[in-house]
Amino acid sequence: MPELPEVETIYLGLKEVLVEKTIRSVWSDWEKSFPYDKNFIKENVLGQKINLVKRRGKSLIIELSKNYLVIHLKMTGQLIYRSNGYNFGGGHPNDSLIGKMPDKTTHAIFTFNDNSKLFFNDQRKFGWIKIFTPDSIKEFKFLNQLGLEPLEPNFTFLNFKKSLLKHSKARIKAVLLDQTVIAGIGNIYADESLWMSRIHPATLVSNIDSQHLKMLHSSILKILRLSINKGGSSDRNYVNSSGQKGSYLEFSNVYKRTGLKCKRCGTAIIKIRVASRGTHICPNCQKLINKKQH
Repeated sequence: MPELPEVETIYLGLKEVLVEKTIRSVWSDWEKSFPYDKNFIKENVLGQKINLVKRRGKSLIIELSKNYLVIHLKMTGQLIYRSNGYNFGGGHPNDSLIGKMPDKTTHAIFTFNDNSKLFFNDQRKFGWIKIFTPDSIKEFKFLNQLGLEPLEPNFTFLNFKKSLLKHSKARIKAVLLDQTVIAGIGNIYADESLWMSRIHPATLVSNIDSQHLKMLHSSILKILRLSINKGGSSDRNYVNSSGQKGSYLEFSNVYKRTGLKCKRCGTAIIKIRVASRGTHICPNCQKLINKKQH
């Protein structure tokens, strides 16, 4: 599943080409991806202009003149924009990004007033597009339960600490992966941030002192910004909005570096299991703290 930097990268590209376009027609063939009949689409989508494209956690939100489209790409989703020979795409890095559209993985097509098109592809059919009115989107728990946005101004250290301490008896990696605490962080960036802040992923939140929490807060921001700058990780399944693989993993410190030397101390990186996820650490830099240090 994509993490914040991958979705942010796609969002940054989509907003450049979709805003101000009017949706002329919609085609779909997979009810689980886009569960609406023609009449509902006609009443709630057709003829509406795209006012804004934004990201919330790992989801993309397209604000229409009256309603909203919310998109989640899951594991193998793609969004591909085509206009007079211009090819633009993000998502699962297969040949569909540059091939003829539609293809066998295409499950929804949005055609705009200028004949440009946005294709929603999904090889494994786990992704989805949902339609919301201004009232119904307020009741959408999937979005409403999301936690702090790391790229927003309210992601201050005090708010970050307050959110973590609500889960003081949980292991820090599990808390970082909890989307109701912080939106958008997944396995890669949890590992990277914890390494940078010298915290063992299995440490209980209550055993982490304020100094290390400040380091973690700062590390999350640094890692996410670097990854966005590099176009995301593209870890097998994701490429950026221009169809190019992200390059963050070339700069990673622990993720997928099992057996290689820690860039900080030279100790071999190991892979363990924390929060039911494969977890990469430096056993020397990231000591497990069983009791809060002062």
